[in-house]
Amino acid sequence: MDPALPAAGMGETGALVLRVSEVSGIIMDALDIQALQNIWVRGEITNHKLQPSGHRYFRLSETVHQTMSVISCKMWQSYARTLDFEPRDGLAVLVFGSVEVYEPHGSYNLIVREMRQAGEGEKHLLVERWKRELQAEGLFDPARKRELPRFPSRVGVVTAASGAAFQDICTVIGRRFPVDIVLSPTPVQGEGAHLEIAAAIRRLAGKADVIIVGRGGGSFEDLFPFNHPDVVRAIASSPVPVVSAVGHEVDWVIADLAADRRAPTPSAAAELVVPDRAEILRDLSGMRDRLRTALLKHAVRGREVLEELKLRFHPRRLQRRVDDLHERVADADGRLRGGVLRQVERGRLEFSGLKATLAARNPLALLARGYSILEKDGRAVRSAREIARGDRLRLRMKDGRGLLTVEEVFHDTEV
Repeated sequence: MDPALPAAGMGETGALVLRVSEVSGIIMDALDIQALQNIWVRGEITNHKLQPSGHRYFRLSETVHQTMSVISCKMWQSYARTLDFEPRDGLAVLVFGSVEVYEPHGSYNLIVREMRQAGEGEKHLLVERWKRELQAEGLFDPARKRELPRFPSRVGVVTAASGAAFQDICTVIGRRFPVDIVLSPTPVQGEGAHLEIAAAIRRLAGKADVIIVGRGGGSFEDLFPFNHPDVVRAIASSPVPVVSAVGHEVDWVIADLAADRRAPTPSAAAELVVPDRAEILRDLSGMRDRLRTALLKHAVRGREVLEELKLRFHPRRLQRRVDDLHERVADADGRLRGGVLRQVERGRLEFSGLKATLAARNPLALLARGYSILEKDGRAVRSAREIARGDRLRLRMKDGRGLLTVEEVFHDTEV
């Protein structure tokens, strides 16, 4: 320290003497306030310099009542590389950042993290404000989202009639699953476009099962109408689900948040709203094959059961059982003839009853007397309650079979 300078303390006039570092510290503390953190500042670029490192140094100036105000700005390379335009002297911009003090030099700068051209930047701020307001209204609530219909019969489209977006939508729907397409034409950019887009959405009420709202790609300015609250509220109040397809995949608008689904492009929206006919045909073919296999298995099993019943109730087998019973009765009659007539009589009664039972269970005997057996799904029909109109039934007679279709079923009144 220069010995000629007084130390920190009281000067000869009684004024407080501060060190340079102390003054710098006071300035830093004074500027380190919330009001200077994360702020947007509008001004005109002057003294712009691009450093070899990629950092940008410049000033923002504003003249009010012939008095110029200036603030020094720095934008580090990590932030500057995100710019989508080239800053230059005289350009009106909107910048975002915080005021910081470089204590060793006693200087302060606005450290810029974002920069937008003034007109577009102000619209970005407006979009952010709209977004907050519409979110507060609950228009982005996930609980409001509706499922898209699986098989719509009519698809409404809100876009420019002559635009490529409409042609793309028609092409995709025509290829995947042709349905009626109802166009509600509207300008999709320019002054007042948001009013016409909102009206076009409302015109489709009751005329479509699902609605696509969209357009092809464009600048932020081109897509701006789809951020307007009028369009967002029209989408939210639509009586049918709405798919937002504005711009390309990287584009984003507030309409995307209110729609029931968002698609990255109009073509992708068309794929969302209709199923793929080829996939449906493949699914149906697979179902048909599985059904055919199940029916064949059922038929084979039914045939096996029928053959088993045939063997069990074959007349020759029944006759052998009757012959066996005859011999048994004759033997018993001979053995019991010497005084057991009552047992013989009981045996005869048993034999007669068994013979009648066998005759009653012989299905071929019933068929021979003019009866027939009605079968449904491989099983005999015992009641009119087991069949319904349109059923396919099998009729078995003594000398053949037939297939019947039930035209009407009448139920006798129980007494």
